[in-house]
Amino acid sequence: MKELICIVCPKGCRLQVDEENGYAVTGNGCARGAAYGKAELTNPTRVVTSTVAVAGGVHPRCPVKTDRAIPKALMARAVACLDGLKLQAPVALGQVVVEDVCGTGARFVATRNLPRG
Repeated sequence: MKELICIVCPKGCRLQVDEENGYAVTGNGCARGAAYGKAELTNPTRVVTSTVAVAGGVHPRCPVKTDRAIPKALMARAVACLDGLKLQAPVALGQVVVEDVCGTGARFVATRNLPRG
């Protein structure tokens, strides 16, 4: 039996996941918590956030995130694909920064507008 704290919502339910019984989840306050508990033990995923250098902007870096969750095991490789990348201002909210992150189909997108400086 594994114990987890659900991160799907701010409630933070304390989940118990029975790996020997088909990943049965108890302690969840909603169906999303049950799905999270099972997924966390079978295929954990995360949305990855980081920043990218920007030339000519009002700020030197722009925040980015993946547009969907990717396998947790690929997080370090995903962030590494941003190394050495430099955007040119202006940067638009939602602008695609990297396509197909680590072959997952996810994209890194800008999470703010960044005008020229």
